[in-house]
Amino acid sequence: MRARSAGTSAGNHLQHGNRTMSEYRTERDSMGEVQVPRDAYYGAQTQRAVENFPISGWTLPAALVHGMGLVKYAAAVANRDLGKLTGTGKNPLDDKQVEALLAAAREVAEGKLDDEFPIDVFQTGSGTSSNMNANEVISNRAIELLGGDRLAAEKPVHPNDHVNMGQSTNDTFPTAIHVAVATRIDEDLIPALERLHAALEQKAKDWDRIIKIGRTHLADATPLRLGQEFGGLARQIALSAGRAHKAIKPILELPVGGTAVGSGINTHPEFGSRVAAVLADETGLNFIEAIDHFEANAQRDGLVETHGALRTIASTLFNVANNIRWLGSGPRCGFGELILPDLQPGSSIMPGKVNPVMCESMMQVAARVMGNDHTVAMCGATGGQFQLNIMMPVMGHATLESVLLLGSVCDAFVDFCVIDMQANVEACEAAVEKSLSMVTSLNPYIGYEKASALAKEAFKTGKTIRQLCQEQQILPEDQLNEALDPMRMTEPQE
Repeated sequence: MRARSAGTSAGNHLQHGNRTMSEYRTERDSMGEVQVPRDAYYGAQTQRAVENFPISGWTLPAALVHGMGLVKYAAAVANRDLGKLTGTGKNPLDDKQVEALLAAAREVAEGKLDDEFPIDVFQTGSGTSSNMNANEVISNRAIELLGGDRLAAEKPVHPNDHVNMGQSTNDTFPTAIHVAVATRIDEDLIPALERLHAALEQKAKDWDRIIKIGRTHLADATPLRLGQEFGGLARQIALSAGRAHKAIKPILELPVGGTAVGSGINTHPEFGSRVAAVLADETGLNFIEAIDHFEANAQRDGLVETHGALRTIASTLFNVANNIRWLGSGPRCGFGELILPDLQPGSSIMPGKVNPVMCESMMQVAARVMGNDHTVAMCGATGGQFQLNIMMPVMGHATLESVLLLGSVCDAFVDFCVIDMQANVEACEAAVEKSLSMVTSLNPYIGYEKASALAKEAFKTGKTIRQLCQEQQILPEDQLNEALDPMRMTEPQE
């Protein structure tokens, strides 16, 4: 096994480049001394994690960092109101110190200290390293706000005793994941889906009188209106927005208050409910204290369910993008029923080629989200033993990545594809008359068998259904025109 000293320069070099020793300060934790970058707000335990996990270079998503800040803020409010921070316990705080703690936690929640969270996603599975990262940053920033020396060994606002009061990583870190994911779905993903729905719905209205041929099994089918086709796509996205709303519900129960194993040791009986109430007030979401803390600490089933909804949304987006890609194929040798915006050259060797890049972007996002869903499901199924799931950081990372990607690609798809997309009316209408499926509307007049024979003859001779009917005088001209009216075929008839 490779030995590693408490303050090796190797880990420092990985994160901070070449520094001289004067650029570090000495911090101490329960394992001894460690060298920390002098200007960092974080402390010894964060630095150890930086050194121990040089894995991916992926830090926690900013949304999760903000979620941790908000949870710490809510915890401090609850402890203040319960008289715990200013009580008779070890090192009670005065009112100014409490306000500084709250202000520092608020700064983390608002993203003002994002650079102070350098730990790799692939860390301790409970998220303890990142929880202590938050505790250390809030502690030192609070001390600075009070006018004190945040580099001093003594911490008047202590990371464990005060910032982490009444908490364990095991209940606050998953709480932060729930808060971050629910907030981002509510504020980012749902509006993006609703915007995409509105854009597709507008196209459906604009194109409601354009007749085109339908396709089932990639084979010609009966006519429909392009507006109807896009109305179907718009409905898919409306249902996706509904799924996103529902995806928040499984993570509204918060583990906070369960502390280490769900028993609530070292915290006030009202702590969990009070924290949940503050978080609900701050976010506008209906967060509540977990009904059973042993389940809430140990299992991440709610997060698995939430990401399952994201997977379904991804499946829908893939389908919508792929249909639009096919309809825009061409420009001369494909379907060509849509004219997609020209955004960039499509080939390094074929001059003038333009590709459906926004469709491809959305399809790749969908594939990534589906992969993330497997990660989240595996972590939920195999990572929880007894009283704790030990694969939470990667679950949080994957879920928040999925939310971010889905929301961003919906907005980009609207901006760079849907808004300027045009219907190729000539291409849509040209295929209708040629289609053999036009014969379907003759079934009520001549029966399925005779209609089938006409279709086969039309295919063999290269003639249209209308031409054959006229030649063979299948129906009187006025009745034939009514039966073969493409617009009538797009709606039920008595």
